[in-house]
This record gives sequence, C-alpha cells and structure tokens, in this order.
Amino acid sequence: MPVSTWREAMERALYGPDGFFVRQAPASQFRTSVHASSQLSTAIATLVHKVDAVLGHPDRFDIVDIGAGRGELLEALRVQLADPRLRFTAVEIADRPPGLSPDISWLREVPTGTVGLVVATEWLDNVPVDVVGRDGDGVARLLLTDGTLGPAADPETVDWLAAWWPDFEQAEAGLTRDRAWRSALAGHTGLALAVDYGHTKDQRPFFSTLTGYREGRQVQPAPDGSTDITAHVAMDSLSTGESILISQRDALRALGITGARPPLSLASSDPRRYLRALVAATEAAELTDPAGLGGHWWLLEGRGVDVARCFP
Repeated sequence: MPVSTWREAMERALYGPDGFFVRQAPASQFRTSVHASSQLSTAIATLVHKVDAVLGHPDRFDIVDIGAGRGELLEALRVQLADPRLRFTAVEIADRPPGLSPDISWLREVPTGTVGLVVATEWLDNVPVDVVGRDGDGVARLLLTDGTLGPAADPETVDWLAAWWPDFEQAEAGLTRDRAWRSALAGHTGLALAVDYGHTKDQRPFFSTLTGYREGRQVQPAPDGSTDITAHVAMDSLSTGESILISQRDALRALGITGARPPLSLASSDPRRYLRALVAATEAAELTDPAGLGGHWWLLEGRGVDVARCFP
C-alpha cells in the first residue's frame, strides 16, 4: 500500500470500494452496546417518548441511526415502539441487508429537515482523523502510515489541538469528527445522541489511541481494508450548543437500566420469569460495567429543544 496520512488511509480502508465497512458486518467483527443487549434500545425508546412529549407529539417523528450497521437498533426500536408517526432511517454506506423491515429506510447520506431523534452509536470513532506527532522542534506534523512524520499540520488543526489537546506526543486531531457531527445535525430539530468510547480534555492520553480490530480481537491497524481502524473520540469538543456529557453507566441508570439481580425468591415462585430477569440483569451489567461498555460516553445535544427536558 502507498504511504499516506492516516486520515487518507482510514477513508480508503474503511469506506473505499473494498473498504472494511463495505464488506463486513460490524457485528461479525466486534461487540458494541447495540449487539450486547436489547436493553440499549429500551433505554433509547424511553428517550423517544421524552423527546416526543417535548416536541408536542409532532405528526411525524424521525429516528435516524447514523452508522447503522445492519439495522439492528432500528429493528429493535420498530418492534418496541408501535406508532405510525415514527419514521425509521438507517444511514450506512454498505448495501441494504436482506430481510430488513421495509419500514426502515436505507440511505447513504444523513437526511435533512428531520424532527425527532438522531442516534450515532460508535460511529464517530470511525470517522477518519489526522494523527499528529511533534518533531524535534515541537512542530505538529501529520503521522504517515509508515510511522514517519510528514507535512506540518494545517493552521485549523493546530488551533484545534491547542484548544482541545495541548499536551501530547501523538494525538488524533478531532476536527473532522466535530465537523461530521455538526454536519449530521444541520437542520435537525429534537435530540441528538452520540455514544462512543473516548475522553475529555482533563483526561487526554499523551499518545495516540489509534488501533485496529479484526474478528473481535485488537490488532495493529492495517490501511488495506483488512481491519477496522478506530481511535477514541474527543467527546467534549463535539458540541457547540446545549448538551449533556455523561457516562453510559450513569445514563442507562438514569433511564432505568440498572443491572439489579432479581430476588432469589422469584426462582421458586416463577422460575421462567426469574431466568428472564436474570438474563436481563446480566446484559444490563455488561452495558453498565464502568471498565467496559459502561465507560463509554453519551453526548446528548438539544437542537431547538431544551436538552435537560429530554433527559432523564
């Protein structure tokens, strides 16, 4: 493969004609909150009800899933939310999967003029970014795929680093992610939710988090389409409006997903119900584990609405 910047390599390797996400179903390669438990969709369904009430129950309520994988989240929400006003839209570059409900629209671009809820679950970590290192003179330069430093970072990237990630040896410049998130929400009214693993300014790492995944294992990122290429998200730089930034653990607990085990007495009085409740508790525990999925961030951003009225 030709030597290039990591942003160019990610774009080609993830989203090119033979890119990783064009050829692969995400669920076959790694486990996200969507794949871990239907309780995530239960929590998001609760958000839908809250946003719907804040918007005054509009004639049409959009639920847009950016980076929808194979539509798993929207399929779950479609079953849980039986309301003819709801319009489900998956945004994904891969072809529409066979068997997906005809009630779910499948688009390659984020629609405009939506009213309701936009969700992006582990999408932003795959938005291509420049990886930047410092040379011997302290100049920020783009890291190339052969491990060497290339051209100097442009002024906007340097300004972003100064504002959001000033102390680093290697870092991912989140400017492209900020722009992707804001572009996705242009014209949207309601609530937007980004769920991802990442960090905030007071806890930025000193070294790049760029990595790869293949078949559920963390591997070296390969710029040839054979691996996922991902990096943690600077979550606090994304929003320019009223927003709430909270851990997934705290967000789910606020929405009623606690992971509490059912009382043991239920095992003798209603064994089947006890087993169902035990499975649900186990799934919820995985979603809220602070050392795992529970350590992910939720960014909730209000667009034309008061975000505090939509959550919890």
